[in-house]
Amino acid sequence: MTDSPPHHSLDALLSTAIEANASDIILVAGSPATFRVNGALRSDFSPALSESEIQKILLPLLTPIQTQQLQSLKCLDLCLVNEGVGRIRANLHFQRGTLAAAIRLLPAEIPTFKSLNLPEQIATLAERRQGLILLTGATGCGKSSTMAALVNQINSSRQDHIITIEDPVEFEHPNRQSLVEQIELGMDTNSFAEAVRSVLRQDPDVILIGEVRDGETMAAAMTAAETGHLVLTSMHTNDAAQTIGRILDIFPSNFQAQVRRQLSLALLAVIHQRLVPAANGIDRYPAVEILIATSGIRNLIRRGDDHQLRAVIETGRSEGMLTIEQSLAELVRLGRITAETALGNCNHPEDLRRHMGH
Repeated sequence: MTDSPPHHSLDALLSTAIEANASDIILVAGSPATFRVNGALRSDFSPALSESEIQKILLPLLTPIQTQQLQSLKCLDLCLVNEGVGRIRANLHFQRGTLAAAIRLLPAEIPTFKSLNLPEQIATLAERRQGLILLTGATGCGKSSTMAALVNQINSSRQDHIITIEDPVEFEHPNRQSLVEQIELGMDTNSFAEAVRSVLRQDPDVILIGEVRDGETMAAAMTAAETGHLVLTSMHTNDAAQTIGRILDIFPSNFQAQVRRQLSLALLAVIHQRLVPAANGIDRYPAVEILIATSGIRNLIRRGDDHQLRAVIETGRSEGMLTIEQSLAELVRLGRITAETALGNCNHPEDLRRHMGH
């Protein structure tokens, strides 16, 4: 990288990202380096990067095994430690036949519920000992940070055995009150499902699965939750109620009745979140939807009445539940976001207007 222009070195890109308070760097051949700042993309003013320049930035970071994986699979996830910045997560991939990358700067400190501005209902879930907690939302909405905050809270307050299975490991959790093991896909295990089955024989109390990608992993997660473990994992869905249907969709139709019964017993909570721009134009705040698996919710899941879930969430404030519209309205009342931002990020505008009117 020594013969690359200064603005085309990884150190320079990371330095620029920090100065701009950017969360991500995107490198694509033919375009300048692009930074994500408070959720919006901003291009660097330096010249466009060529394919060879991107290769000079990225390829020296890889081990021989990682280079082989990138060539054979055409994509690679990895975490790195940069001396001046700390931990970064990178996804290397190909587009139009050229190497590209999305690089995320990870916080130096393990996030807390307070630092993430999350509601108290989520913090109380860290007190639970058994069940499945699902974090849902789009890429970059903060799911990993919320799961890290839950693990950190448990690690700081209970004498548990916590095992995380991640691709890659994002936050390094030191042993505090708990004993923490962190398993990385590709390095320590071949698949999420295989790792979960193996972990059940390792005497865990809490299991974190970075992401559910298939029915095999979800089945293993539900079994773990049913057998006395607290299981945290994530999925990509648009709201808490839709998550139930998304889980069923990854199983063959002839298994779905069985999955409904198992999920109704295993589920503890679904947390859907979105990061929305703050009124000050600088920060972002999480808007959250929370489904708590009460007996009523469990019955709806078991019977297949998913269309009624949202109504139960909306009327379940006393049990810790919250719709995304209620959360957005609260952020507006607190002056953290504007009404226009809330309307642009809701699922049901009329419900949001009603909550803001109250």
